[in-house]
Amino acid sequence: MEKTCTIFVQYDSPERASAAEIRKQLQEGDVYEKRDALKKAILLISNGELLPNVLMTVIQYVMPSKDHELKKLMILYWEVIPKKAPDGKLLPEMILVCNSLRNDLNHPNEFIRGATLRFLCKLKEAELLEPLVPSVRANLEHRHSYVRRNAVMAIYYIYKSFDFLIPDAPELVFDYLKSETDASCKRNAFIMLYHCAEEKAVEYLAEVLDQVSSFGDILQLIVVELIRKVCRHAPGERGKFVRCIHKLLDSDSAAVRFESAGALLALSSAPTAIRAASSTFIALLSSQSDNNVKMIVLDKLEQIKKRNAKVLRELLMDIMRALASPNMDIRRKVLDIALDLVSPRNIDEVVQVLKKEIAKTQGVENSEKSDAYRQLLIQSTHQCAVRFPEVANSVIHVLMDFVGDENATSAMDVIIFIREVIETYDDLRSSLLEKLVEVLPQIKFEVVYRATLWVLAEYSRLPEQVDRAITAILAAIGKLPLGKSQEAEEVETADENTSDADNSLPNAAGGVASRSPLILADGTYATQSALVPTTSASTSTRSNESVALLRKLLENGESFLASAVASALTKLVLKTRGFDISAAVRNALTADILLQMVGFIRCGEEKHSMWQDNKERILVCINVLTRDEPLWMDLFTVQGRVAFSELLTEQRLAKEADDAKQVKKAIVQADSLICLRQLKPQRAGFANESEDEGEEADLERAAGYGADDEEAAPSRKRHIHQMTGYSDLIYAEAFVHVHQYDIVLDVMILNQTADTLQNLTLELATLGDLKLCERPQSYTVGPHGTVNIKANIKVSSTETGVIFGNLVYDVAGSGASESNVVILNDIHIDIMDYILPATCTSAQFRSMWQEFEWENKVVVNTTISDPKQYLEHILKSTNMKCLTPASALAGDSAFLAANLYAKSTFGEDALVNLGIERRDDGKIVGHIRIRAKTQGIALSLGDKITLEQRSME
Repeated sequence: MEKTCTIFVQYDSPERASAAEIRKQLQEGDVYEKRDALKKAILLISNGELLPNVLMTVIQYVMPSKDHELKKLMILYWEVIPKKAPDGKLLPEMILVCNSLRNDLNHPNEFIRGATLRFLCKLKEAELLEPLVPSVRANLEHRHSYVRRNAVMAIYYIYKSFDFLIPDAPELVFDYLKSETDASCKRNAFIMLYHCAEEKAVEYLAEVLDQVSSFGDILQLIVVELIRKVCRHAPGERGKFVRCIHKLLDSDSAAVRFESAGALLALSSAPTAIRAASSTFIALLSSQSDNNVKMIVLDKLEQIKKRNAKVLRELLMDIMRALASPNMDIRRKVLDIALDLVSPRNIDEVVQVLKKEIAKTQGVENSEKSDAYRQLLIQSTHQCAVRFPEVANSVIHVLMDFVGDENATSAMDVIIFIREVIETYDDLRSSLLEKLVEVLPQIKFEVVYRATLWVLAEYSRLPEQVDRAITAILAAIGKLPLGKSQEAEEVETADENTSDADNSLPNAAGGVASRSPLILADGTYATQSALVPTTSASTSTRSNESVALLRKLLENGESFLASAVASALTKLVLKTRGFDISAAVRNALTADILLQMVGFIRCGEEKHSMWQDNKERILVCINVLTRDEPLWMDLFTVQGRVAFSELLTEQRLAKEADDAKQVKKAIVQADSLICLRQLKPQRAGFANESEDEGEEADLERAAGYGADDEEAAPSRKRHIHQMTGYSDLIYAEAFVHVHQYDIVLDVMILNQTADTLQNLTLELATLGDLKLCERPQSYTVGPHGTVNIKANIKVSSTETGVIFGNLVYDVAGSGASESNVVILNDIHIDIMDYILPATCTSAQFRSMWQEFEWENKVVVNTTISDPKQYLEHILKSTNMKCLTPASALAGDSAFLAANLYAKSTFGEDALVNLGIERRDDGKIVGHIRIRAKTQGIALSLGDKITLEQRSME
């Protein structure tokens, strides 16, 4: 049997004192030397040394001392030394120790008494405790509260371990509790009754129920625990105690209010109780400054929302006050809860709060944090507008100002929101297009420009809308050719104005004003290109800022943007063919646009930045404008909006399908057993197991939510590992319990011999980001006996780890000097236990793809001939989610490209890009590219995919 250990201090000193040295110091040294020697003895004994000869020396030379520090060390020494002989009998020296302890229990110093009483709580020898019981009882009446509260705890532990020593302990403590006035003493006494005599605790609580609100917080917490426990066993008492819980919701202690609110939720399902508990949690959310407390409270509110969203919806605005916290995790969780609670009644108030928070993010010094918060607010506003169209008009114009935001992600979120609103709400289309034209020069990013140009080209239908869009785009591009200096363009503009004035107005001498060559700042002459078209007054008066945006991007070689501009202008020109305008005006406009496109191609070729596919796209636009074919007209002006409308419909249906999957369905067979806890016998351990389970847990089991999933059985079997062979003297198998941040290894060991195995120890070691928390203890296993050994392993990252080790044991009676060793099979921790499918937007995926530096490229090698089937196999084996829409994967094609995404339990992102092709011989070739922020998850996912491919061969 293992010895109990209540104190342990690691002692790694290379120079350890011997027993003789310690005895000499104890015998001949002064008080300080005796302290040092006694400390050495305590450290050595607590680390496995016996020092049997030191005991009498301590009794003779240290025990009579009056020094208080020595007495404290003495108590630690009595705690660590073996108190029984090998035959199980109490050591004779313990009689002297017992006498010393009795003297300390009657010592005039209250610290000595209290420390001795605390030591008695750890004693497990009834022979030592029996003579001390009268002194312990007498200390209940000591004048000092420190002594009294430790005396109560000593009585509690003595009664708990050896009830025959103080058979009247519950009555004694009950009477003491009635007369005690100190809060800490009353708490300890109440704890004793709570654990040892529950009926006495309930009796006392019933007598002082009206006074509970005046108790100290440490006693109120125990009262709340008792009420929870009593109401589960005696539901009839619930009404009486719930009123007490309601009073405790107004306690001055935040801990008491938190526990009382949780108890009220467990004891009552009435709307008033739920509202009171929710209000208490929300008050804690607003008043507490600790972010950890806020996150815990938000988790509680999340649980309330799942079952009582209607009640919590009334308190939504109070919850949103937590947005004042600077922590992004708290803000994100508050918005997640708020979006689930939004209803037609409170949508206007929620939107007003979101608009105010968006306005606060402008001009903030910490731009990185404010940009992330603004993006989160914009996404939340987007979801509100999609769910409640009536508020779209009030928020969309506020968000329009952020199209030119300095943060690319926020600006892109806004333009995507605008694009969806314009498609969905026809009445807002005209005002939004007008506003888009105004903010076009303010856009800072190429990707936002592309989306804005697409919106203007697709939804500008009226003549004035088309004219306004074309004028704005041409004004942002500037004069051709692209790449010409700003100074030259300014000189040309001034020269043209002068020329126009000379042609129309005579000079003072009556002749036409002459003009001399102009010299630019770099010393060259200003010339005019024949490609420069005639521009409107609005174009010539454009600002320097507008030229510096779109024009600068085009001059820097953004060929994709150039193709998007060409496509937008083509769509707008094609729409003018349906307007009542003259052929000359239409032809002039077409020629102007054609010159622009040719300028795009020439600029790209001069800078060697024009991609071939972008060039071909611009050439297609040129061909479309030079021909008049109805097919091209329909393709450019109609089919784009149709495809986008279908995309929105598909996304909405996919979201509804995901929401339906998240709703748990109660699947219970008609003859399934319903377990009623109240009708179960009170067997050992049952009461403790049910303490943390309320009525809701029973209802979930009865409804099928808590039932074991039969589909999970193969997964459980996958976690069983055979660690030795069937013919080994010891058979061992392990079940791996994978939790979020740790692994519990439950090893079952079977002794297959007829001998008794002694000192059986499981020695483990790990590879990877695994850490063994503690070393398993030694066991003795009888013939053909079994023993279960548990080992805790901490996991710090998503990386494939390996657990290996061996079993070391001795055979009883063999007389062998060396131990026997059985080597165990390795256990490979599967990364899939920590990978969970997740979703993100395409913009977030691209952003993370550019940011993450670790990439693992896996070559596709499989016997599967269908690309879609291979994709499904990868999704199943990696536990990832496909972000590519199903419509994009529809049809029978030899090519397939898809993006996969998952998130680990540690918050790590895993990105996968699958690009495969089916050759003529039916074999699939291609690559799987994995990117992650850390090396471990990228390599582990690659190894998993490679292993799955090998298993199919």
